[in-house]
This record gives sequence, structure tokens and C-alpha cells, in this order.
Amino acid sequence: MDVLIVGAGPAGIITAAQLAQFPDVHTRIIDRRPGRLEIGQADGIQSRTVETFQAFGFAERITAEAYIIKETTFWNPDPANPERIIRTDRTPDDPTGVSEFPHLVVNQARVIDYFAEFAANSPARTVPDYGWDFKELVVEDGEEYPVKVTLVGCGDDNNGVERVVRAKYVVGSDGARSNVRRSIGAKLSGDKANHAWGVMDTLALTNFPDVRTKCAIHSKAGSILLIPREGGQLFRLYVDLGEVPEGDNGKVRETPLGEIIERAKAILNPYTLEVKGVAWHSVYEVGHRLADRFDDVAVEEIGTREPRVFITGDACHTHSAKAGQGMNVSMQDGFNLAWKIGYVLCGRAPESLLRTYSEERKVIAKDLIDFDKKWSSIMAASPEELEGQEGVAEFYVRTAEFPAGFMTEYPQSSLTAGKDYQELAAGFPMGKRFRSSQVMRLADANPKHLGHHHRADGRYRIYVFADQLPIGQSQKIADLSSWLLEDERSPLVRFTPKGADTDALFDIKVVYQQDYTTMNVNDAPKVFRPNIGDFGLMDYEKVYTTLEGSDIFEERQISRDGAIVIVRPDMYVASILPLDATEELAGFFEPILLDQR
Repeated sequence: MDVLIVGAGPAGIITAAQLAQFPDVHTRIIDRRPGRLEIGQADGIQSRTVETFQAFGFAERITAEAYIIKETTFWNPDPANPERIIRTDRTPDDPTGVSEFPHLVVNQARVIDYFAEFAANSPARTVPDYGWDFKELVVEDGEEYPVKVTLVGCGDDNNGVERVVRAKYVVGSDGARSNVRRSIGAKLSGDKANHAWGVMDTLALTNFPDVRTKCAIHSKAGSILLIPREGGQLFRLYVDLGEVPEGDNGKVRETPLGEIIERAKAILNPYTLEVKGVAWHSVYEVGHRLADRFDDVAVEEIGTREPRVFITGDACHTHSAKAGQGMNVSMQDGFNLAWKIGYVLCGRAPESLLRTYSEERKVIAKDLIDFDKKWSSIMAASPEELEGQEGVAEFYVRTAEFPAGFMTEYPQSSLTAGKDYQELAAGFPMGKRFRSSQVMRLADANPKHLGHHHRADGRYRIYVFADQLPIGQSQKIADLSSWLLEDERSPLVRFTPKGADTDALFDIKVVYQQDYTTMNVNDAPKVFRPNIGDFGLMDYEKVYTTLEGSDIFEERQISRDGAIVIVRPDMYVASILPLDATEELAGFFEPILLDQR
């Protein structure tokens, strides 16, 4: 096989789903479970992740079944009677309006289901192989399929059966106790766990008024993070179990469910909690660990050879669950890696592209751990310890953009240009995710979010924001179109696979500044009206204009003289250029793509 993915959790399944868009890449994904996950551990879905769901085509469906977090309330001891709690603050979940998508709560198992459906329906028709466990691997250089992997059957019909497979690349998405990480000698380092939390999905009778609202609760008896769940009655409680004594050796994880319930009752005083049922519960210790590398290239070998084995998600970074980051960041690991592997295996890009995965994602993981240390310490602190310091509500509001998933900013590299032309589109910060805005689709007068057309199909997006001249009259736009279609240095000419549609690798759209009622779609240059498919039909979904009451040029601070914005397959802004900067446009892609002529 070309790619073996170990672990069908969120990080593994999004990797498989993206790779399934590359029909020439043979991908297999295994999991030790006997079948699909039924009850998930994680449940918080940040807005950035819902944007990613949109790229995979299921944002609307999963939102319809999820609980939507609209605001967070904060409860603290009543100054008049510190044994009781009162509501002290209330804040909108997205106070800055950073995304058009909501913050969701939905079972992790359902997230996996949707990605699995996408993978099964994609060109490669990828489905997981359940009942197989990873034992070990060794890389044998010089072989066509250099990664030799030993698997052990753990299902009813293959229990104990050893099987050796070979792959070009292996992705370890096998959790915090990753055997893939162990096989490549990567090390987790960081803080030991020193604080324990009990978590339970609860069906209960209670007179606590905010039980259907996300709450951060601090009391004399400890702390709770309350997260409402889908369905209208289920809710999750993260219950503070206190400091873990030295030498505990994991004994705290044996804390009985009854003790967790009693602690929750004490924290919620004066409100009552009568637990009727617990759908799922666990006890975990908060530890913050980061792998020294995210692939099999030893630190001293970086830059001397290309990686063959990668780790994603909990296999390379662990932290608390209360900030709702684990599943979200893990999926972005897989999204970042998968298109790169697909490009390399399809012959679109050199193997050196794979170096960028560890370079980009390790920094993001470290930022996450630094954030989570602060958040975890505030959540675990007593009201007395927080006195005179920044409280939970203040920290939550100040840092809202980070947990929502929007602080990821890739530095300048082969994949991300410098900020020389940032002022041409200040609302699209270089290296950050492409922030959508509404536009009018000219052909059918339909308002659309521009970014919602960014599908997880492995293509680069080139957004051309036109100058102030009417459609068909701008020489800059006409020259750019001709250059893209005809010049030997054009990325379309050089890097589009032979025999493929014009937009097979680059989805190029234009946004004009004029009123759509004054425009004719046929006046747009040809590069924005490609003929595609078996019948050579015209694509009518690449020509847009500003929307009355929602001017994307104004909202995203785009120069009225126009700009080109290049967006990576994983939805991050890669370059911003003037309309006439064709040489720089050609030069941007030259180091990262292979000539297909």
C-alpha cells in the first residue's frame, strides 16, 4: 500500500478522508476496535473545525444534530455566603464574530462517522479495517515500499494472527500511548500529571438554572466545567478531583463514579443534583506532553533525509480536555499532512514537501500546550487563589480566538510567502486560515460565502480580487487571464496534469467590485469560465461580485486596486500579490510543485 494509517480516531480518519480524494493513492486505515466507535471521549467542536467540516461537505448536517454553544456563564462563591455559588458573569461564545460557523458539542463518534462516509464515497473508496493492532515497524531504505509493518489481529476471526505489510508512508494516529511513536524513537516530554478530573455524561434532575448552558463553576468545594450535550437533556460534567499525590501511580483513575457524583453535588451547592443515569464516564490526570518530533527523522538528521513515518494527534501532543482542543487540533494535524502526502505520491510535489508537516505542526502543538497550562491552572484554582488575578471569565474573553481555532499562523516558509504585500489584503493575514465573506455569484444572483466553495479536494485556490474597472474592461485582469492560460511559466501550464481539466489543480475565482445587475458573465476572461468535464461544459461558479450590504473588499480590507490571494489546500493563506505580479506568482509555486509538462 502507499499509505498505512494506524488508528481511526479523528486524526486518522480525516487523514484517510483527504487521501481518499487522490484515487491513485492506495491508502489503508486500521484500528484495534472491532468496529466503529459508538461513544466518543471528546465532544467540543470549535468554529475552525466546523469550517473544516464545510470543506468536507457535512457542516450543515452535523450542526443540525449538535448542541450549539451560544454563551458561557461563570459561577463563583456568593460573597454573602461563600458556601453557595452565584452567577457572576455571562459572555457570548464568539464575542468578536470571528466566524460565521458556531461552536458545537457533538459526540466524537459522529464526527468519525461523517469523515468515514466522506472517505467511502470519495474516488478511492477508502474504508477502515477494524480488528487489527499495530505491533512494530522498521524502515528499510532502498525498497519501493520501505516501511515494513507488523500487525496483529485482535478481532473475533483473526485473533492473534500476525501479518506483515509494506507501505511507502505510515501515519501513527494511535493515541497518547502510541506504539508508532515508540517504533520511531520519538519521545514525549513535559509536565507530569498532577491534577485529576472526573468526567461523566449525565442524565439528572437538577434545579441548577444553567444546566443547558456552558458553565465554568468555581466553589469552595472545587470546580466544574459543565457542557450541555445533544438531545436536550444530557450534559457533561468535568469534576475537579484535586491534586494527585506523589507516588499515586495512576490510582486516582480508579476513583468510583459515586465519589465523582458526590463531589459534583457539593460544588453545585445550594442547587441539587439527582443523577438518574450516566452514559459514559472516565477519570483522567492533566498532563502536558509534547513529542520532540512529529516524524521519523531524528533531530540531528533534519534536512538530510525525508520522513517516511509521521505521528498525529495525541500521539505527539497531550493536554487537558477542558479547553476542547484535543480533537480539534488533532484533525488539523491530519488535514495538514494528508494533502502533502497525496501531492508527493501523485508526483505533483517533491518529497521535501513532507518536511513541512513537523515544522508547521510542532509549533502549533506547543502553543496549544502553553495555552492549556494557563487554562487548566485557572480552572483548577480555588477562588482564594484567583483573588486579585485574572479570573476565568476575563481569561476566556481575552483568549477567545485561540480556543476557537483561529490563532494558527504558519510562518514564512516554502509553503507560506512573506508579508511584503500584506497591505493589499490586510483581512487575510498571511499564514492564517482564509476567513470567508459573502459575495454574489454572478451567473445566478445567489449570495454565497466565498470560502464555502473551498472543498477538501486537494486543490490550491487562487482568488483574484479585481480592480475598479468594470468586467471586461480591466487590462490587468485580461493580461492575468492570458498569462495563466498561455504563458510557459504559468502554474496552470506547468503543473496541471496532462489531459486534466484546466482547474484540476488550481481553482481560480474572480470577485469584481460592481453591481451584479450591470454585468454579463460572458464578459469575464476565459480563465474564470473554464470548460470542464467529459462534455467540456462551462463552469459558472467562478465569477463573483460584491454583495450589497456585505462588501468583501471593505470587510477584508482588500485594496481597491485589486489583489491575488493564494490559499493552500488546507485553507491557509499562502501568498498575497498585486494583479500584475505574474513573475512572483510563478516563482511561488516553483519550489513546491513538480513540472507536469
